[in-house]
Amino acid sequence: MTAPGIVIVGAGECGTRAAFALRERGYEETVTLIGKEPHLPYERPPLSKSIETGPKFVADARTFQAAGIDYISGVSVRKIDRAYQAAVLEDGRSISYNKLLLATGAFPRFFPGMEGAQTFRTLENAQAVHSRLIPGMHLIVVGGGFIGLELAAAARIAGAEVTVIEAADRVMARVVPEEIAAIAEAEHRKKGVSFILGCGVVRVTENEVVLSNGQIMSGDFVVAGVGVLPETDLAKSAGLAVDNGITVDGCFSTSDANVFAAGDCCNFPYRGQRVRLESWRAAHDQANHVAAAILGCTDLYDVVPWFWSDQYELTIQVAGLPGAAGRMVRRDIGDGALILFEQGLEGALVSAAGISMDNAIAKDIRLAEMLIGKGVAVDAGALADSKMNIKKLLKGWP
Repeated sequence: MTAPGIVIVGAGECGTRAAFALRERGYEETVTLIGKEPHLPYERPPLSKSIETGPKFVADARTFQAAGIDYISGVSVRKIDRAYQAAVLEDGRSISYNKLLLATGAFPRFFPGMEGAQTFRTLENAQAVHSRLIPGMHLIVVGGGFIGLELAAAARIAGAEVTVIEAADRVMARVVPEEIAAIAEAEHRKKGVSFILGCGVVRVTENEVVLSNGQIMSGDFVVAGVGVLPETDLAKSAGLAVDNGITVDGCFSTSDANVFAAGDCCNFPYRGQRVRLESWRAAHDQANHVAAAILGCTDLYDVVPWFWSDQYELTIQVAGLPGAAGRMVRRDIGDGALILFEQGLEGALVSAAGISMDNAIAKDIRLAEMLIGKGVAVDAGALADSKMNIKKLLKGWP
């Protein structure tokens, strides 16, 4: 009889990457990856960025086979039996584990009254939406964050009419500074997108939105892009600690030492606060870290968050976690490209957000990410001076 190995629940970027990371670190016992979707694991970011490309799979069947990873698709896990250390599937199977990783991800957020909107999270969601993005069709997007604006851009490129409704008084309010959001919004307006800002939604049907001011917006279909919530039902029913995600420590261990959680579903400590991140990079980085932790590594996770969004020719990148109380320093790179650096009270770099019509900001954002990781004070004048190579600010620090 095969001894219990490592079971991973959730076959998204985090769960799949963790399975391969275990093998790369020399783990030779059984690795079982369980995904509720019928497909091979795929990357979610490309779904909202283009209608012309098919899914980008994380790995194909031969790669799983070569790595000796047992991939079970198209079935959900019904419960976690911690007493017997087993994952019980909806089809009745029970898979024993020595260690368990919950990488259950997140699901679309719906506010009351929005149940009639189309969601945009899975491959099937994306295919259903993209198939309708043709010239003359009117798409209404509820939500002006990264996903909503990426979808708006893809729709306009396809020739569809687009209206974006956002409850906040500006787009991307949770993720980028106002100056950068204004540039992105202006580009969308230039491309023909209409915006309704600072107005909530009362009710949504398949093709109509009733706004909080009484206005009624009609279109051909409505897509909700107002964020996601962590998938924590399995953890809750298993009696694990949950608070805005599955609560984990710096090694991604839950309140049960044999159960770990990582990716969109977990809430972890980061530099004096508890956070939950929803990004491809975080899922990838956490997968590598939790794989090492499962195998006994006790290093604490301290990777600087990084996000990006592509909208038309615009590239937006963010390193760190933007706040509201820091000092902002602007660096103009040229051709409309700029980076806004945020410094804390002691002068240390807290975050950096940039926007450009190409990838002109990538190098400086990467260097800023490294400076944030160092946690050292940085001269504001040097940050603002586009002629100063940021790399020089890293010299002298280990």
